[in-house]
Amino acid sequence: MKILHTSDWHIGRTFHGTDLLADQAAALTAIADLVAAHGIDVVVVPGDIYDRAVPSADAVLVCNKGLEAIRAAGAVIVATSGNHDSPARLGAGAAFAAAGGLHLMTRVGEVGTPVLVDDEFGPVAFYGIPYLEPETTRFELDIPAARSHAEVLEAAMARVTADLDERRSDGISVRSVVLAHAFVVGGESTGSERSISVGGVETAPASAFDGVDYVALGHLHSPQALTDRVRYSGSPLPYSFGERSHRKAVWILELDENGLAGVERVDLPIIRGLSRIEGTVEELLTDERFIDAEDHYVSAVLTDPVRPVDAMRSLQARFPHAIHLEWNRPAEDSSLRYRDRVRGRTDSEIMASFVTDMRSTPTASEILLLERALASVHQDEVTADSVTGQYDLFGKSA
Repeated sequence: MKILHTSDWHIGRTFHGTDLLADQAAALTAIADLVAAHGIDVVVVPGDIYDRAVPSADAVLVCNKGLEAIRAAGAVIVATSGNHDSPARLGAGAAFAAAGGLHLMTRVGEVGTPVLVDDEFGPVAFYGIPYLEPETTRFELDIPAARSHAEVLEAAMARVTADLDERRSDGISVRSVVLAHAFVVGGESTGSERSISVGGVETAPASAFDGVDYVALGHLHSPQALTDRVRYSGSPLPYSFGERSHRKAVWILELDENGLAGVERVDLPIIRGLSRIEGTVEELLTDERFIDAEDHYVSAVLTDPVRPVDAMRSLQARFPHAIHLEWNRPAEDSSLRYRDRVRGRTDSEIMASFVTDMRSTPTASEILLLERALASVHQDEVTADSVTGQYDLFGKSA
């Protein structure tokens, strides 16, 4: 049996305010193409199918079309809910969907009940462990004292292994795949994942999954192998500029009659690249060094001595997908101590220098406002001194 492991689609997510639905549709089409090209039997998706609990109508449409394309390519789909999904909404109509080859495993109380898919060697049991928030799932798992993610995950896995042991007690060879949405010790986050810790330790050990043939993890966005049998596939698209150096991928694993026979990483196509560029507005608009970024999502760091006006509009003339901008004003010589920098300067000059350091050189009208404010402060000080001077040490009038 060939199984494709993907996760963290986050359908409906935006990137610095930019709609990604077209990119996400293209990524799902690429996964469907891999299903057809590699003869995949089952696609597993361990959570965060949507980016929010109540996805938009357009997000649902993109997701449904992607699932239909994968199913049409020949694969059964097994999916769980993540910390971004609503288990109730994602799992609505699960029984009906299962009849069409889409198995949505979102109920905590059913973690020990697998989806069974047969091949020439017998059944493969797919167990879906949705995202487990300790505070809300510990009672469903009969561990009311639990507070950590490790405790609830271990309780869920105890149900999985108990079911496997019972099936194998009948002399039937059952291979097993677990889908889980969790932060497992040893995994490296990318910065675009939402924390799943609420008042407790969010990580769980990889050893919690001992006893199964393969563990398909979701939550972390870069493809990584914690062990040969425990892996994150990562997201199909980058969702932060910190991921610009990552190559997105899926894992394709094969089960033979003895269990896991091998795992292959297959890179996904780059839908649109990410670039972080730095320089003055003029340099960014003219320098040939940045030609490769013209069709990328761009994060620009401006180094102009004065904050440019309407810089994003200017940059988008060359980089139409520029979506993030920051101004990093070149630092002046910091070798001089502040005391030395202000020695011999008037209050007005110091105030004008402060505005220049924080923003840009103040205009003539702004300097006039600063001088008026300074004069007002001086007048208040003179008035206070004159009032205080009318009394001696004992509060009697002088």
